[in-house]
Amino acid sequence: MGRRFSSAAHSTRVMPQAGARPEAFTMLKLDSLPTRGLRPIGVFTDIDDTLTTEGAITPDALQALENLKAAGLCVVPITGRPVGWSEPFVQSWPVDAIVAENGAVGLLHTPGRGLRKIYQQDADTRARHFARMQEVAQRVLREVPGAQLSKDHAGRETDIAIDHSEFSHLPPSAIDAVVRILRSEGMSATVSSIHINGWFGEHSKLSGARWIVRELWGRDLEAEIDRWVYVGDSTNDQVMFERFPHSVGVANIRRFEAQLTHPPRYITPSERGAGFAELAQHLLNGIAST
Repeated sequence: MGRRFSSAAHSTRVMPQAGARPEAFTMLKLDSLPTRGLRPIGVFTDIDDTLTTEGAITPDALQALENLKAAGLCVVPITGRPVGWSEPFVQSWPVDAIVAENGAVGLLHTPGRGLRKIYQQDADTRARHFARMQEVAQRVLREVPGAQLSKDHAGRETDIAIDHSEFSHLPPSAIDAVVRILRSEGMSATVSSIHINGWFGEHSKLSGARWIVRELWGRDLEAEIDRWVYVGDSTNDQVMFERFPHSVGVANIRRFEAQLTHPPRYITPSERGAGFAELAQHLLNGIAST
């Protein structure tokens, strides 16, 4: 998993990099997130280094998921991790679904029906894209020294992933080279705290969030987005940070400060699973006070 970085509870001001928006921005302390009158409907959360710490969900983060569900909130992890990796967690965690592979696949587990998978792309499109992605992956391995497929690659159905910080290490220049190759092949590409993900198609974490809300609850996320919360930890969460008024970064997001064009609005005092638990408790305290 990503290295640990120290964090402070106060707001932080970041100077933008090339390509970033020109003005400085501030991430506010978590206790600045207003809960009075929020009436939250649900929480979307990243998994790696947001729910997990050193590769595993911690007891406090797991209890936080359970507490959110017990309070009647919708809870959906949305991740770049593959279908195969995500299956055991959707069956054991107290969540409504997991959206895997950066918005492409929804995993649902209900009593009596077992595990179900739903997709944003049809089967023919997925098969065509899958074959092409394997060719691109081989190009990356040939052209970028040290590049390796992620250990969870075999469980992927709609994307490819290159490991940069989970079991191997790539320097920033190599990460940039991988992203350039993926995009030159017409793929979408994002960088998480551990992997570089690439896929064909217009889906993203945000489109996956809109889609799963419509599929599961028949609701329009855009019409009520100010009553949902998103929490994440890295650059591949930026599309969510930008769109959700109540976006939260766990404290280890400071690792990516220099690369963030769209930061979260709020930041937790603690890193990873402990930070997620702080966010959950903040929301629950607000619900209890209304």
